[in-house]
Amino acid sequence: MGTHLNTESEATRTPPSSLGRALVLHPVLRGGETGRSPEASLEEAVGLAAAIDLDVVQAAVVKVNQPRPATLLGGGAIEQHATLIEDAREAGEAIDLVVVDHALTPVQQRNLEKALRAKVIDRTGLILEIFGARARTHEGQLQVELASLTYQKSRLVRSWTHLERQRGGFGFLGGPGESQLELDRRLIGNRIVKIKRELDDVRRTRGLHRKARAKVPYPVVALVGYTNAGKSTLFNRMAGADVFARDLLFATLDPTMRQVVLPSGRKVILSDTVGFISDLPTHLVAAFRATLEEVQAADIILHVRDIAHPDTEAQKADVEAILADLGIDPERDPRVVEVSNKIDLLDGAELDAVLARAERSGNACALSAATGERLDRLFRILDDRMTAGRELVELDVEHGDGATLAWLYAHGEVVGRSDDDSHAHLRVAIKPATLARMAPPGARAGQERAAA
Repeated sequence: MGTHLNTESEATRTPPSSLGRALVLHPVLRGGETGRSPEASLEEAVGLAAAIDLDVVQAAVVKVNQPRPATLLGGGAIEQHATLIEDAREAGEAIDLVVVDHALTPVQQRNLEKALRAKVIDRTGLILEIFGARARTHEGQLQVELASLTYQKSRLVRSWTHLERQRGGFGFLGGPGESQLELDRRLIGNRIVKIKRELDDVRRTRGLHRKARAKVPYPVVALVGYTNAGKSTLFNRMAGADVFARDLLFATLDPTMRQVVLPSGRKVILSDTVGFISDLPTHLVAAFRATLEEVQAADIILHVRDIAHPDTEAQKADVEAILADLGIDPERDPRVVEVSNKIDLLDGAELDAVLARAERSGNACALSAATGERLDRLFRILDDRMTAGRELVELDVEHGDGATLAWLYAHGEVVGRSDDDSHAHLRVAIKPATLARMAPPGARAGQERAAA
């Protein structure tokens, strides 16, 4: 009925602290090609399950020639895996959970649970569970709860009880010790309305923060990319920070910002964001709209790619599709810079091809966030973007001329300043046309210019 992957090996066995033994099924529907191989999709699904410490004891690609409205999977596949689950139960190695790497209707989920005699969860529910485990900030928790309630509203109102008894977090969606969610649709609807109001407050607060940053002004550089592409590793490498970064899907959920000083001395605000993934539910994208607005408002967008991944092109297409939903055209938007990461995992002709392609483009670079190799190329690109059309102007402004000082900080980038008793001596990166719009009365006419 499909290709099986036995994941019980010394290299992949989950530690004994796992939440339960799981079977992962990746249905392949006829005519439903996504640009990536079924085996790679299955591997990603196993990675998603491992991200919340499920012990994946077996995984399989299941071909579905004719999707069944009642169960999605065909009768033969259901019978085969029901037997597998029963044999495991009799051997004292019960499989607690079946993960179906596809969207399931409430009826399909319920019927599969009856047929397989095991708990069943679909791709959306699994991603929500991961998000619930990862969220740390109040905003992140609100966003996950909104997405989870929206998902639950169309389903039987219940919680994922076998997980709730073993850990904190949302537990999809109740807290630890809460065996069933005793909420009806009206109460869920009321909670959704309340969360949306709170997230509107978050959105307004973010807007105020963006306005405050614009007055500094430091450009905002946002990192986007497929989950596990190495965004957080690159963030840490650039910022000298210690953001949680592991070879784990959705290692980052809550957005993180740091001020970064480039080798040129220019300062930027670096923003790490939640990773994108294929088939990300639309209501999940909607729930994280407040976070994604940071990407929309960014001055530079770094699309970080795992260039060593076998499905890197399909991952690129998934990220670009979500960016397009946000009104960002990666092909035409000059803010987007493609960063081919993990070149340390390539060699020979493959590495040469990636480096040559990046060198030919003024809008891309190739590097290794893990080793720092060729990071200087990315810094040069950022510097070039921020100084395009600008000149470095040296100005002397009297301390009493606050209006001129404020104007220069608002319209240019002050990259250096020293003060004596009467004047502020500034080095400002600014476009000549911008400077010409206002002749600062406190600035000396003889201005020394240098290329930025």
